[in-house]
Amino acid sequence: MIVTVLKKENIVLGADVKTKEEAIRLAGRILVEQGYVEEFYIDKMFEREALTSTYMGNFVAIPHGTEDAKKLVKQAGLSIVQVPNGVDFGEGNVAKILIGIAGKDNEHLEILSKVAIVCSEEENIQKMISATTEEEILQLLNEVK
Repeated sequence: MIVTVLKKENIVLGADVKTKEEAIRLAGRILVEQGYVEEFYIDKMFEREALTSTYMGNFVAIPHGTEDAKKLVKQAGLSIVQVPNGVDFGEGNVAKILIGIAGKDNEHLEILSKVAIVCSEEENIQKMISATTEEEILQLLNEVK
């Protein structure tokens, strides 16, 4: 499943973003450019962030659209943005890995499950933060069955 929703072109390494807004926009822009979502989906990602932070802990944020944004999703997809210096998500929470998610129908539940498995281990997060190639991140996520 991850192979079809995440490809090398969906990963940005070494992003230098100053704000969570820039980071979320970058994660959303990848989803738009790779054909997973319509442009307006990015606005829905900001709406979702305004409701409650998508910071999950362990240096990971998972920005995604609101429930009503699903109509803007053309096909399920992921984007990954590595921010080695971190970006402040408020309340002292610093994200170094952003995983943008666009879910179609209930596909996003399976995607979230796999992402959660990988992100539940601090060692995996550290591998993603220090990855120097997109392939390293792809391999890590593809190990999840």
